Amino acid sequence: MKVPKVGYTVEFEPEKTAKAMAREVRISPKHAYEVAKTIKGMKLEEARKLLEDVVDKKVPIPMKRYKRDVGHRKGMGPGRFPVKCASEFLKLLKNAESNAKYKGLNPEKMRIIHVCAKEGRTIYGIFPRARGRATPKRRESVHIEVIIGEV
Repeated sequence: MKVPKVGYTVEFEPEKTAKAMAREVRISPKHAYEVAKTIKGMKLEEARKLLEDVVDKKVPIPMKRYKRDVGHRKGMGPGRFPVKCASEFLKLLKNAESNAKYKGLNPEKMRIIHVCAKEGRTIYGIFPRARGRATPKRRESVHIEVIIGEV
């Protein structure tokens, strides 16, 4: 069996950065892409506040790329509330913050310098139907990585 190579897509100075990764998370790849694009470059506290508001359905995530048939929200264009995706990103930000504290960095001065959402493995299955037929059932997963650095 061939073991896949697990690594980050970019490398930064390890003394000034902290990173965290989640593999094969069962969330929508499209929502993960949009959330990652939205929080990139934000301060850690800003990103956490935004994601908590998305989970509470107070603030929508703007849909820039995957916006076909998406309803418009007040004060912005097309947007959605990807609650499951936002909660997974919250867990990952908390993990990255813990890694920063362990390294002796100050999380209040940290900013998200890199965030990436890549498609993971697709789990194939079948959904039995009437009269001996079957429909394919696919479950998608996503690999997420976050790197935070002091500003």
